[in-house]
Amino acid sequence: MSDERLGFIGLGNMGGRIARCITGAGRELLGYDPRAEAIGEAGATAAASAREVAAQSDVVMLSLPDSRVVEAVMNGVDGVLAGVRAGTVVIDLSTAAPESTRRLHAELAARGAAYLDAGISGGAAAAEKGALTLMVGGEAAALERVAPVLDLFSASVFHCGPTGAGHTVKLLNNFLNAVSLAATAEVMVAARKADLDLSTVLDVINASSGVNFASLNRFPKIIQGDYLKGGLTNSLMLKDVTLYLELLADLGVTSLNSAGPVASFGLARALGYADEISNTVVDAIGDVSGGVRLHTAEHTEEGPRS
Repeated sequence: MSDERLGFIGLGNMGGRIARCITGAGRELLGYDPRAEAIGEAGATAAASAREVAAQSDVVMLSLPDSRVVEAVMNGVDGVLAGVRAGTVVIDLSTAAPESTRRLHAELAARGAAYLDAGISGGAAAAEKGALTLMVGGEAAALERVAPVLDLFSASVFHCGPTGAGHTVKLLNNFLNAVSLAATAEVMVAARKADLDLSTVLDVINASSGVNFASLNRFPKIIQGDYLKGGLTNSLMLKDVTLYLELLADLGVTSLNSAGPVASFGLARALGYADEISNTVVDAIGDVSGGVRLHTAEHTEEGPRS
């Protein structure tokens, strides 16, 4: 595996961090991103197009916002499908619709290439440390082949099943993430308005049945004014919840719990937090609850953002 050529398309918030883990381990990387400076920041060699990355790489990684962008990067005269060679493994680290994933798998298979859908979890902090969790769909042989590459930026890798299974599990996980973040944000705003000590409230929650990832890992920082910049934005969180609802519609499963995160992250987007980390959903809820901020000594009266 060490002599295989590596390529990366999409060197943004998460992709850039993952790429730096790869180049930081001494591996050469051919990169493409519309933002040229992102390629240098990742320590990669610049390619002129996604097609060039595919044509010159044995393993191609994608980290893109959604299925629409993934399909645009895969298709067209300068897309991955135009340059990919037989024997190449394409690893999609995006959060994408499983049905789109299965279509792209078929397109690559027709060209003799493999496609792994590899949802990621752990956020920017885990990406910085090379400690992401990966949930992978696709052929076991392809996963085994690229395991040494995945080890450069992940701590846990789960083979979830055939093509589409990785992105399906990612949507299930992200929905629970969205629910717990939105619900905990609401609770913490209420705790502030009740004049409770927020550190004590978190200690109680984290020792009780309400404990969750947000209460353990996010809010101890947020109440100090550290929003853990660099993670999933409110717009992307809302996109993931929407993809989850589309998945459930395809499966014929009723969603009784989606209204909360749809309303919460939709509110954050409407109030001007669209491109800020999803942890700022607590400020959006605070805005419509009297201008509350968790990390100030006094309640503010700022009101909603314009």
